[in-house]
Amino acid sequence: MAERIEKYETVMIINTKLSDEEIAAVSQKFQTLISDNGTIETVEEWGKRRLAYPIEDETEGYYVFIEFASAPEFPAELARVYNITDGILRSLVVAKVQ
Repeated sequence: MAERIEKYETVMIINTKLSDEEIAAVSQKFQTLISDNGTIETVEEWGKRRLAYPIEDETEGYYVFIEFASAPEFPAELARVYNITDGILRSLVVAKVQ
C-alpha cells in the first residue's frame, strides 16, 4: 500500500534578538527538516513584523511561511522540534483542506 501524503502549511516566528545569520540558520534548519521528511512546495520569508501582543517580552518577530506535503505522522514531529528549538517564539502547523 502506498504511503499517504497530505498537504500542510506552517508558520514560524523567529526571535529578532538573533542576528541575521542566526535567523537564516534557524529558517534553513526547518526547511531542511521538512524537505528530508516531505516535499516543500513554497517558502515565503515575510520578514520582521510587529506582533499582535508581546511574546516573551518581544514585540517583533521574523515570520517564515512554508507549504509542504508529507506523511501524516510528520507534522507532530515538526511541532515537537519547534517547541524545543531556542529562538522560535511561536509556530503553527495546519493541514490544508483538499
